[in-house]
Amino acid sequence: MIPDFAALNAARRTAELTALADGGTVDVVVIGAGITGTGIALDAATRGLRVVCVDKHDLAFGTSRWSSKLVHGGLRYLATGNVGIARRSAIERGILMSRNAPHLVRAMPQLVPLLASMRTRDRALVRAGFLAGDGLRRLAGTSPEVLPRSRRISAERAAQLAPTVRRDGLDGGLLAYDGQLIDDARLVTAVARTAAQHGATVLTYVAASQATGDGVRLTDRFSGASFDVAARTVINATGVWAADIDPGLRLRPSRGTHLVFDAAAFGNPTAALTVPIPGELNRFVFAMPEQLGRVYLGLTDEEAPGPIPDVPRPTDAEISFLLDTVNTALDTALWMTDVRGAYAGLRPLIDTGEGRTADVSRNHAVVESGSGVFSVIGGKLTEYRHMAEDVLDRAVRARGLAASSCRTRDLPLIGAPGNPGAQGPAAELPASLVARYGAEAANVLAAGTCRRPGDPVADGIDVLRAEFEYAVSHEGALTVADIVDRRTRIGLVDSDRDRVLAVAREFAPMPDQPAGD
Repeated sequence: MIPDFAALNAARRTAELTALADGGTVDVVVIGAGITGTGIALDAATRGLRVVCVDKHDLAFGTSRWSSKLVHGGLRYLATGNVGIARRSAIERGILMSRNAPHLVRAMPQLVPLLASMRTRDRALVRAGFLAGDGLRRLAGTSPEVLPRSRRISAERAAQLAPTVRRDGLDGGLLAYDGQLIDDARLVTAVARTAAQHGATVLTYVAASQATGDGVRLTDRFSGASFDVAARTVINATGVWAADIDPGLRLRPSRGTHLVFDAAAFGNPTAALTVPIPGELNRFVFAMPEQLGRVYLGLTDEEAPGPIPDVPRPTDAEISFLLDTVNTALDTALWMTDVRGAYAGLRPLIDTGEGRTADVSRNHAVVESGSGVFSVIGGKLTEYRHMAEDVLDRAVRARGLAASSCRTRDLPLIGAPGNPGAQGPAAELPASLVARYGAEAANVLAAGTCRRPGDPVADGIDVLRAEFEYAVSHEGALTVADIVDRRTRIGLVDSDRDRVLAVAREFAPMPDQPAGD
């Protein structure tokens, strides 16, 4: 069984809120429970620090759930001459795939079809880029057994991998591999639970205000109760909302949009159909096979000025751009009527004041405010572990914290082989369950106390009732939206979401929205 100290649930939340309100000083308060914030919490806890991580919403509520579900190796950044971020990305990808989360990150084949419309020069550039990607993989020390080498394939093989690819003039394809997450929000949940496993306090629906370098005011958004927490350091990891904590920060959000299709619309592909964007050197549109029998098509990179919404929305222009681009590589065009869902996320880019957002650096920065709050801004999901190590190294030095060195490079997350809670997936378990939970898949069913735990939550959706219960008993889900929209990704398709709401309400311990929302 998974140890109780790795389980996040309503009872634990209540106990930890009570303990915090009773006073005492903690070493670190992290504001924000996306991939960066939970990564910092895990790093701090494994260094022996007393850490509290809070979010006014749920785990992975913001940008961390709206990504392409890719762990990039940095090839795009190599093409623009940013060798440092390309190398770091390749290294961090290898760490995730080999040690931290091999159960959540797997090699995804990416197929660039060689169509008649693709010029010889462009073919050569793509091939050179893929060879450079192979070099990055070797430099990072990632085995070809984990991430295979790139190669050219025949037209027949290309059509097998992407059955709806345009056949007229198809001259084979170029095939490369990158890391693919089963889901980005599941990675955040695994990191948060692993932090809890090592003693971190992780609290959702707790808002932070009046943050300074030595403390913060916390408010339970369900009860409305507020109290102050003293801390030796406070770290702002709120992504695109970072300026709400430190108004001196300058961010330039960009919107990345994806469309959701039934996999059948793409012939149930086994590779990501990768279509170069006309006129761009190193940007592509990807049609990626995903869990739940879906394909995600993305992505865009558009300026997103103005107030930051809780849930960004795709624009009609972005949807048209994605459809128009992918249709250049398809035998039969896709239309708006084929789109089952859509989502958009905002990248928390550092404002350099120049150029397109697509060209803005994806480097991160650590900034200390006048009040002593450390903020980590910029960056990308693949480098979350490195970003956490960087900001904590700085905080430990600046505040004189008694902490050991970083341990996360070789630390298996919950569900990975080698984690203390690992059981090893049993052969008779559903493949979809193992894909989402790895070595703790058996415990999802074993821990189930609900009626018919092995039944799907709805016809045609391969999520089990036991998974909804586990989201609440072990993964910190409190509301229906937590279960449907983040612990599972059923909610990306509105019609599927509607079909499972009644089941989710059987398990959710809290109202759909906190009081006052």
